[in-house]
Amino acid sequence: MTSQGRPIPRVLFFLILMGAVVGCDGPSSVSPKDRLPPEEVVNSLDGLRAATQGNYNRFVEGNYYHYARHLFYMKEFPGDNVSLSGATTDPLFYSYTLGHKKNQTSASNIWTLGYEAIYGANRVIDEVEAGQSAKRDQLLGENYFLRALVHFQLVNVFGRPYAQGRDNLGIPIAKSPDTDAKAPRNTVGEVYDFVVKDLERAVGLMTQKKSNVYASKEVAQALLSRVHLYREENQKAIDYANKVINSGRYSLIQDSAQYVTWPTRPPEENPQTIFAYKFTEEDDKGFGAIGSMYYTGPSGNGWGEMYASKEYRDLLSQHPEDNRRGFIEAKRDESGNIQERNGYPVYYVKKFTGQGGNVTLSSPVILRLAEMYLNRAEARAKLDRDQKALNDVNKIRKRAGLSGDALYEMSDLSGAQTALDIVLRERRLELAFEGHRPIDLWRNGRDMVRSYPGIHTETNIAPGLNASTAPATQTIPADHPRVVHFLPEDEVELTGMTQNP
Repeated sequence: MTSQGRPIPRVLFFLILMGAVVGCDGPSSVSPKDRLPPEEVVNSLDGLRAATQGNYNRFVEGNYYHYARHLFYMKEFPGDNVSLSGATTDPLFYSYTLGHKKNQTSASNIWTLGYEAIYGANRVIDEVEAGQSAKRDQLLGENYFLRALVHFQLVNVFGRPYAQGRDNLGIPIAKSPDTDAKAPRNTVGEVYDFVVKDLERAVGLMTQKKSNVYASKEVAQALLSRVHLYREENQKAIDYANKVINSGRYSLIQDSAQYVTWPTRPPEENPQTIFAYKFTEEDDKGFGAIGSMYYTGPSGNGWGEMYASKEYRDLLSQHPEDNRRGFIEAKRDESGNIQERNGYPVYYVKKFTGQGGNVTLSSPVILRLAEMYLNRAEARAKLDRDQKALNDVNKIRKRAGLSGDALYEMSDLSGAQTALDIVLRERRLELAFEGHRPIDLWRNGRDMVRSYPGIHTETNIAPGLNASTAPATQTIPADHPRVVHFLPEDEVELTGMTQNP
């Protein structure tokens, strides 16, 4: 692979950048006919815009196995919000069962595609000098953000949660276009430190208020809030969440009908979205789309094999007025009976479907305002500011249409033991299927207990996991080796990197 850092001839760099200039639909006046000379790719503002747009495009490029698909599946499917209705040849099976393979296609693909995105950002960062103009600084800052984002995403797929130890192995840091091909894995702590520095640099460079499919100062601050939360640097997590909340750029969708239909609109029309990967009709992956595994349309579009788990549905149904129930749809026959697949009731998830009327099209959200309130709530709970934490949770619950006894007070935690329990429960409800649930539990030292039917209880293929069908249970301790995926086998053989145990 080129991405993680084999030395690449300088001429190839210009060919790649020129490919971005002539092959993307970004905010540039450059057309394919212009074909700028190589030196103008980074020296001209149009060339720099196009090269940066090319780096964004890496998240949506490809057909069936694209970066966004792998990211959302590998981060969400090990969790307890989802239930797989049968065996599948798709590598998502291994993420779901935690029976990871060293030659797992999804691991190899997300690694390669991720480092290609990092490489693209590195080339811009390496060639562009800060301080030449505000517009160039903005684009430079966007590339710092993209480099930080991918490092952060990959370290949380292949490295253990930060809270389990800074010295655990993470991923190789790629900060130069000419990184040694045999670079060893950096520690989780080193990767997190690198991410923070890149994001701080991005915040200082970006001054333009761009739409939510591009990086901006507030986008970098939102990611900093999450990074510091994961590092247990709780006051910093609060501070950055406050910066985003108080920026006035984003707002929670209060109307119930509009809230449950936000996946059907382009991301630029969603005031709650801080940053999303933009997919257009031309980018629709059909059966390879994120939403395809969660939903099958009336005409048969989509696999529709991964459903909302019974445990999640039971939690959501505690308050029938909760408008988040609108993201779950039971598949019924003509008599109104819930249909089954392989003996499992079909409850579709509709967070990744319907954009522009296309069943398999959506623009998956990476950062949104509700997370900032919940980041702040979790950090406050850990700093013993319990009522303030509950106030943040209640803001999200009110937006979900809840009131009265459905809101929390310290005198009534609805069966929970602590304010932190309440926050984690609300993160589960609000951020379901968006890739948060597994790491939210494991970084807080909590086991994943899947007490509901699904193929996970029938295929105990992850060594050391306690699974049974009667009752239907699979327990995944926070310190279990399979909390993280194996590194791609070919990369380990090529570079001599240490494999995950």
